[in-house]
Amino acid sequence: MPTIKDIQSIAKNRSIQLPKKIRKANMIHILQEKEGNSPCYSKKECTNKVCLWYIDCQKEFNKSNVALNKFLDHF
Repeated sequence: MPTIKDIQSIAKNRSIQLPKKIRKANMIHILQEKEGNSPCYSKKECTNKVCLWYIDCQKEFNKSNVALNKFLDHF
């Protein structure tokens, strides 16, 4: 799972400037857009297993779905 420092290092190596205060998901979205890809990190279920962010992305996606389902169970 890439850390924020890892993501910042990737951005620096690719000459991509990231804002100082930004969430991890938003940093990855910027990198995805600069690569010409859809900024889809943690937004949807994915089958692109060659994506650099795939494992972390799907963990985050599943976490948000569990939280949403728990919230919806209260209604």
